[in-house]
Amino acid sequence: MADFDQELDASGLNCPLPILRAKKAIAGLEAGQVLRIIATDPGSVKDFEAFAKQTGNELLESGEQDGKFVFTMKKA
Repeated sequence: MADFDQELDASGLNCPLPILRAKKAIAGLEAGQVLRIIATDPGSVKDFEAFAKQTGNELLESGEQDGKFVFTMKKA
């Protein structure tokens, strides 16, 4: 599991809320810092891949853990 600077728990939120919350959280980070996101919406997997491409932030990790989806994203 990658190290991270901040964690966002978006469990129970449906699209597009996990992305919107992540966008806000990433805005508060310094370049190179890592945000870990926990989500329960299956659609978030594709959402975060698209979000990374659109924003230039790097999706370091995308996986499933204990029935939740976990992402780590590095701010560009």
